[in-house]
Amino acid sequence: MIKKILFISALFIIIAWLAGFVVFAYRINNYKLDDTTHTQAVVALTGGRNRIAEAVKILNAGQADMLFISGVGRHISFDDIKKRQGIDSEENDDRIIIGQKAKDTEGNAVESTSWLRQKHINSIRLVTSNYHVDRSVAEFKSRNPDLKIIPHPVYSENIRKKWWKSWHTFSLIFSEYNKFLYVYVCSNLGLRG
Repeated sequence: MIKKILFISALFIIIAWLAGFVVFAYRINNYKLDDTTHTQAVVALTGGRNRIAEAVKILNAGQADMLFISGVGRHISFDDIKKRQGIDSEENDDRIIIGQKAKDTEGNAVESTSWLRQKHINSIRLVTSNYHVDRSVAEFKSRNPDLKIIPHPVYSENIRKKWWKSWHTFSLIFSEYNKFLYVYVCSNLGLRG
């Protein structure tokens, strides 16, 4: 009897995980982009292609008042980033701040939260890769439950929408889904923040 209960429980967990994975994979490729709402700041997380360039475009378009780039290497300036990525931001350079303490997503949330609180910011547009949005939002929300976050996904040509046809894309989504679940569960148990 106990073996049967364990088997059914394990089967239920596996089915729930698989269903969640399919929903997650669909969701990350089908975000509805809100490109009209103005926020107090844009927060860009380093680590993926085109994230910073997209964040600067948002700032240049007047959709936010400031830009905070989290996770920049210690010896890298914004001028270095502009040269490397061909970014035009001259008119807004004084409204761009770089954070150089974060080394991972949790660190991005900690570093950004400190800056957001200093500046009394309660609404952001969070720019990161599409597969990274849900975990990033969960990390930020666990530290800032009242923060209004507008996710702004950046899509990469290296990540296929048909994830089941690419081992690279499948493994990336598989890994990100499990990291998201960990953050989500820990946040809801009060173990984060």
